[in-house]
Amino acid sequence: MAVSEETIIRKLTWRLLPILIFSYFIAILDRANVGVAALTMNQDLGLSMTAFGFAASVFFVPYVLLEIPSNLALQRFGARWWIARIMLTWGLLAAAHAFVWNANSLYVLRALLGAAEAGFFPGVVFYLTLWYPSAYRGRIISAFMAGIPISLVIGTPVSTLLLELDGILGLHGWQWMYLLEGLPALVVAVLIPFILPSGPKEATFLEPAERNWLMARLDREQRERAALSGSGHGKQLLAALLSPQVLLFCLMYYGLTNLNGAVSTFLPLILKGFGFSQMQTGFVAAIPYLFGIAGMLLLGRLADRPGKRRLANYTALIISIIGLVGSAASTDPTVKLLMLCIAAFGVFGAMPVFWGLPTAILSGAAAAGGIALINALGNISSVVNPWVIGMIHDSTGNFDDGLYWLALMAAMSVVTLIVISTLFGRTPEVGAVKGAIK
Repeated sequence: MAVSEETIIRKLTWRLLPILIFSYFIAILDRANVGVAALTMNQDLGLSMTAFGFAASVFFVPYVLLEIPSNLALQRFGARWWIARIMLTWGLLAAAHAFVWNANSLYVLRALLGAAEAGFFPGVVFYLTLWYPSAYRGRIISAFMAGIPISLVIGTPVSTLLLELDGILGLHGWQWMYLLEGLPALVVAVLIPFILPSGPKEATFLEPAERNWLMARLDREQRERAALSGSGHGKQLLAALLSPQVLLFCLMYYGLTNLNGAVSTFLPLILKGFGFSQMQTGFVAAIPYLFGIAGMLLLGRLADRPGKRRLANYTALIISIIGLVGSAASTDPTVKLLMLCIAAFGVFGAMPVFWGLPTAILSGAAAAGGIALINALGNISSVVNPWVIGMIHDSTGNFDDGLYWLALMAAMSVVTLIVISTLFGRTPEVGAVKGAIK
């Protein structure tokens, strides 16, 4: 039987990505809806912008600490069972946000939600490396991460509409929002063990010849990486965790997560400052996220072109800087919104094209641990950044200086990528921890 590579990749994509994208859609919805809740919840709970920023930040403390253990557990127990466990616990805790009564109770539940969700994103990235050859990972990770802006495009207006349930059964609108938006994760958690294969060996949706071709291709790539690293799985993992290149990727990702998290958390509040009503804010907020989807898909395809991964990353970061600085510098609401759309194109496009870099040099246990380490240390910014922006707002009365701060973080990521490229040069598509990116 003749084997078509294009057919195999298409089958993988239609079989795996819909459920993964929908799961990430739910994750982002349950994580970011605190920004919409803030439109009314902050007043009901008596939260300052600094206190709200801390509530958004504290989510990432246990999230960061538990990333690596969670990803290694996923490798040990299998993707479908571990991802189902993650979704079950985060769905319960997301719904429980409806019952917070003051700032401290909100802090506790945000932290518990972060602990529950820890490992989901790097786990799925690692899971995709088990299925897709390196040449396809840029566009596939981009398609998966499109769940972020898709969730925000759909979820922000929906969350805003749910605020209109205020008063029903004596609950605030934001309480109904948390309750109803926590349910989908519980449903998907039950389904995942039955619809998500753990690896190519279980890919009954492929013909035997197709399955053999895929496993042979992936095994060959892994052997090439292992041969270059010259060590077993345990040593590969340790080498990845201590690698200067991986640590530089952590620093670069630190800057990227600053951008993504802050835009998702504060955009509704930024737009509310333009004079929009609560309902208008929810629907106008969807516009920048549409640009974010375009950025993910277009820059993801650019990243998969031969030798274009660095170009895609530089392009995303420079566009982010232009949009953020332009929005902060303008006093016209229309121009500010346009520049926020430009920023969103770069901000959301930067995340998936970044992941094409470390996944090209890591495999096996090193991939599980290295990806989790990058995501964990990078997300320290999400602990610090919302709190910082909240304090900036409380001291200045606006978000402009916060946008300049985000532009500085993007510039830091550009400099870090320049350092990585200078120190490690160029390598083939499949490299070792010691190697460099294309």
